[in-house]
Amino acid sequence: MADPIKVLVVDDHQVVRRGLRTFLEVQDDIEVVGEAADGVEGVARAEELKPDVVLMDVKMPGMDGVEALRKLRELNNPARVLIVTSFTEQRTVVPALRAGAAGYIYKDVDPDALAGAIRSVHAGHILLQPEVAGALLSQEETNSGQGRGGSLTEREREVLGLIADGRSNREIARALVLSEKTVKTHVSNILMKLDLSDRTQAALWAVRHGVTG
Repeated sequence: MADPIKVLVVDDHQVVRRGLRTFLEVQDDIEVVGEAADGVEGVARAEELKPDVVLMDVKMPGMDGVEALRKLRELNNPARVLIVTSFTEQRTVVPALRAGAAGYIYKDVDPDALAGAIRSVHAGHILLQPEVAGALLSQEETNSGQGRGGSLTEREREVLGLIADGRSNREIARALVLSEKTVKTHVSNILMKLDLSDRTQAALWAVRHGVTG
């Protein structure tokens, strides 16, 4: 049996943390390894516990979720961050996604959907609602990455198209009959050539420039 997905819950409300933990404790493949009450503690706990997935609130006193996410990226922490929010405004969610979040869910999500979202981002997927993806695209400069796409090889464009479809590295490897290591190399090359920082930005670039899987 595979190791359970290690999850860290970061939220300033104890009731929310307890509720999320209760949702997840019944899942055989998910283990809550810790909790944190604000962004500073969340970053420290993520560095200490090395979770696979961080459930991160956006609005917290002191260091909020977006700043905590940026700090984790500065530290090259590999955890996938899933924003858990009660705010539906795009101005709240979009900055978190631009900072590198793997997606977002709402605090009133049902337990099965929460567990499914954790499994999905752990597998390398990006969870973007269409309206938020559209907002992200509208905020990108129209010439962002313009002209750089010509430097991509045909194989890299295939990989990029599958990233835009929300495929994980494992799924891309299966689709293109490649090793996961080779796919990781292609993804790194794509990000470098397009001057992008993560898969979310790569997926948005692909949508903007018509690269599909």
